[in-house]
Amino acid sequence: MAVTLPDALLARYKRFSLYNSPYRAHDGGCAVDLYPGTLRDGRTTVAPSPVSGVVRETRTVRAPPKPYAPEHDHLIVIDCDGPAELEGLTARILHVEPSVSAGDRIAAGESLGVLVRAGFFAPWVDNHLHVGFRESEQNPYRASGSLPLEPGVEIEPLAWDGTGRVVATGETYAVLDAPIHPDPGSRFVGVAADGGVPSRRERDPLEHRFDSGILDGGLPHYDGGGLLGLEEPATGAVFLNGDRLGVVDGRTIAWDNVTVLANGEPVTGLSLFCARDSDFGAKLICPEVDIEIGDRVAVSVRSDP
Repeated sequence: MAVTLPDALLARYKRFSLYNSPYRAHDGGCAVDLYPGTLRDGRTTVAPSPVSGVVRETRTVRAPPKPYAPEHDHLIVIDCDGPAELEGLTARILHVEPSVSAGDRIAAGESLGVLVRAGFFAPWVDNHLHVGFRESEQNPYRASGSLPLEPGVEIEPLAWDGTGRVVATGETYAVLDAPIHPDPGSRFVGVAADGGVPSRRERDPLEHRFDSGILDGGLPHYDGGGLLGLEEPATGAVFLNGDRLGVVDGRTIAWDNVTVLANGEPVTGLSLFCARDSDFGAKLICPEVDIEIGDRVAVSVRSDP
């Protein structure tokens, strides 16, 4: 059973991703990362609750040891009574230092606390809430076991030719000015898988190209990705600008052995997600390559033996 994430929930955030994570809680799109963006509470980013309900428990949990982050995170468990699609389910929320306690009633959109960056985060990942849902009788403390999620919003696939100019950088990433959101704030968009017609090898079902799917995930620096926005489950090869990325089964993509290139130079990968903000653009994960604001970049994907 897939749980629908309604528009009333997702519209509260600037970006979301079901697959852009290395952790098993996201396997099969069974968790969502929700990015609130620039909401601020003093010097720290507030964490608007995706649901309404009663806090069952909060606890501190261990995170993977990283030299740049604390080794603990926080888990908030909420028994949901809204939105209606989630009533009766239990929400499991990470990456928030809670300002709520067991027994508190929380309204959707009300702050749960402040977002934190623990050892679960790679250095290029923006602050977000990690959210999964499960039946009320399920164990809420296990990392895996949440129900598969389905975005209850239309996501517009944006064609992208792989080029753009760098408009923002960090120590490990660069953001391009393309593709451009056609109407920021109005709807979610994402990078489209291209194609639309079977290849010449029509007899091989793994060579069918999909033109309706939106790419989600870390290509190829996380184990797999997703193809969102499909009308029905799919099986076949997935391409971007004619470069084969991997094979989709249902909506989950197993990446091929590929390398992302920026101006012909290998980089860690390409971060793919859904967004509705004006700053949307392709995000390169590139700690190995010196890329500066204003640089023109052409992105391609190479199949490796």
